[in-house]
Amino acid sequence: MATKNKIKNLLFLFFPQKGYTATPTVVLINVFYYVAIFLFSVVLMINLSLKTGSASYDDYIEEIRRISLNFGVNQRNLVLGGEYWRLITYQFIHGSKSHLFFNMYALIYLGLMIENKLGWKKYLFIYLVSGICGGLVSLIFHQEGVMMGASGAIMGLYGAFIALLITKSFEPKATKALLASTLIVSLLVLINGAFGKRVDNAAHIGGFVSGFIFTYLLNYKWDKTVEIKSWARYAVSVLLFLMFFSGVLHFSPKYGTEEYRKLRDTFNRNMGALNSIMNLKISLPKDVKLTSIKQDGIIPMERNLVVIKQMQALNLKSEDAKEREEKIKLSKASHRAVMLMYRDIKADSAYRYSKQTSNALAQVFEILYKPD
Repeated sequence: MATKNKIKNLLFLFFPQKGYTATPTVVLINVFYYVAIFLFSVVLMINLSLKTGSASYDDYIEEIRRISLNFGVNQRNLVLGGEYWRLITYQFIHGSKSHLFFNMYALIYLGLMIENKLGWKKYLFIYLVSGICGGLVSLIFHQEGVMMGASGAIMGLYGAFIALLITKSFEPKATKALLASTLIVSLLVLINGAFGKRVDNAAHIGGFVSGFIFTYLLNYKWDKTVEIKSWARYAVSVLLFLMFFSGVLHFSPKYGTEEYRKLRDTFNRNMGALNSIMNLKISLPKDVKLTSIKQDGIIPMERNLVVIKQMQALNLKSEDAKEREEKIKLSKASHRAVMLMYRDIKADSAYRYSKQTSNALAQVFEILYKPD
């Protein structure tokens, strides 16, 4: 009987009850989304293996990244490019079973504590808007990579809990102990986020602050003689949210960091081809030398000129823009050097390059090995 009651009490946490409606619904959506993504990923991984025969580790990672993007993770350039729906969907995506478990554990605890105080409408509004605000703050601090998880929204509920405690929504005897414990837990989460790897602390802070503010706006009674209508509180909250939302989108530049890094890798691979022509043997026939310079010098350097044009079209952070300028100089210098090498060999300069060619090669090495 005792075991049956324990199971019954556990199942209670996952089904809507009076005063506890939104929390189990959100928990079940999170669990369903995780299972759906997992099963979908397994099917695609099997399909990839059957299709390619021997897919590499990088192929699997790229496929997982593509799946996560399709399901709606938060990604700076995609959101700034107009895919605002990601600011909601990313809240329901988790990277592992432990990620999901600990977030849902915290969500259930907070739901049991505050949903009945707020009512399911306010509770759900604060949860989702805190998650969106956390995602927006995350965009400000993360120019690349993807963000996922309910922790921003959950930190919003911690902020809401504190707002309810300081506005005396709980019994006076319980308030002091609950406030101290909630502040300690919130602080520990933020400290852990500051030092933990792969933790989106920007979303934690954004969610926490917004949860506190919106709960305060929706719940606090400034003047007991004047009742502020619920619609007016929501209107002010939505207006404030939209101001923050539009401000972040307007003042956050869309950087081409990921695209630039792909182009940079291509550029560096092309530059690596030069190694095979820098020490051509004098004894090699002239036509072999010319073919080598063309294949391993002229063609890769011409490709780099195209890569540079693609780089120049990107809006980059200052450090990447500085590096791009060096790549521009290197592309021009290396292209000029190989063209002069080809000219000298073609003109039967079998034993040494002209002074002009030597200077051009020296310029390439100077750029390559220039100290930072």
